[in-house]
Amino acid sequence: MIPSEMESLVDRRIEEYAQEHCDPEPALLSELMSRTRSQIGHLEMLTGRLEGSLLRFLVSAIGARRVLEVGTFTGYSALMMASALPEDGELVTLEIEPAHAALAQEFFDRSPHGHKIRLVHGAALDSLERLSPPFDFGFVDADKENYPAYYEGVLGLLRDGGILAVDNVLWSGRVAEPRESHDASTRAIDEMNGIASRDPRVRRVMTTVRDGLFLIQKQPSDAG
Repeated sequence: MIPSEMESLVDRRIEEYAQEHCDPEPALLSELMSRTRSQIGHLEMLTGRLEGSLLRFLVSAIGARRVLEVGTFTGYSALMMASALPEDGELVTLEIEPAHAALAQEFFDRSPHGHKIRLVHGAALDSLERLSPPFDFGFVDADKENYPAYYEGVLGLLRDGGILAVDNVLWSGRVAEPRESHDASTRAIDEMNGIASRDPRVRRVMTTVRDGLFLIQKQPSDAG
């Protein structure tokens, strides 16, 4: 499903055409999308086939063994990324909302890749402080007001060369509006975008996939 608020960023026909040329969506994830629609709602918060396929592709391409996700929602992106991990790989996903976590865990338990996923309940900033590095890949898609803090927290847990992907960085185009018109979420996203764009520790590219996906690679501390 293409949320209507994204139509100004990505034409619906183009989005659907791109999806049709991705790998097929696993049947379990199609069911998860239907359950999310009927049980939780807010389908615009679900990563979806196109972005999920890209995340899975990136995890596979860098040979990731450990993945960190901030914001599970109902587990679609976690299951996509876990399917690209080796059998002894680990994906740690952080979620504060009990109803979201319960539905996600139900589908993790049904998936052949679910044993790779560890769902951590509670406030993400607290959970990040208790995790041990290194992670190869990070994905942030949670409450927007904490995006600057999530950026620093996840980046600090990545290995050199690891990749951080941050979702919703275009925020339906609102980040491009005059800053005095920004609400709290827009201000936080814009702040994080600025921090990343000036950060000498990383290389970065901002993409227009769905609502904007920022891809950020951590560089070695001695990199010139």
